Amino acid sequence: MKTRTITTCGLLAALAVVLSLVERLFPLDAVVPVPGVKLGLANVVTLFALTRLSVREALAVMLCRVTIAALLMGSVSAFLFSLLGGLLSLVVMALLLRLEGRFCSLLGVSVAGAAAHNVGQIAAAMLWLKTTAVLTYLPFLLVMSVPLGLVTGLTCAVVLSHLKKIDLHV
Repeated sequence: MKTRTITTCGLLAALAVVLSLVERLFPLDAVVPVPGVKLGLANVVTLFALTRLSVREALAVMLCRVTIAALLMGSVSAFLFSLLGGLLSLVVMALLLRLEGRFCSLLGVSVAGAAAHNVGQIAAAMLWLKTTAVLTYLPFLLVMSVPLGLVTGLTCAVVLSHLKKIDLHV
């Protein structure tokens, strides 16, 4: 990797960790009736990385974010949940970004990524708890992935739009 790319990945990973920390300060439980639902602010960084960097570099950013966030504020189970959710989300978004414009927009990619993240987390919960009973929670998470994925996608779209205005190339 070039020095510029490594630096960009490091900055994006740091931003994603900070967004994860900020997100924990504002739990949505008071507004959203589905426990454990989060905005997914760090996923804005993953989506951004997928649009501006290679899949490999976006993967490195996501893995750094998941690992550092788990070390700072999580547990082994939180790491597993974030890792599986993040990996599945990244794969789905990377595949759909290849079809962006023909099949779906950036917002659609983001919603699909949010849904995939929830599927990954439910898979992690099934592995961790050794039960399929947690599958009953998946429909509620999938419903929430639509508005929250739209927020994530819209945020990323606004950032990308502003970067075009200032002609900043990552």
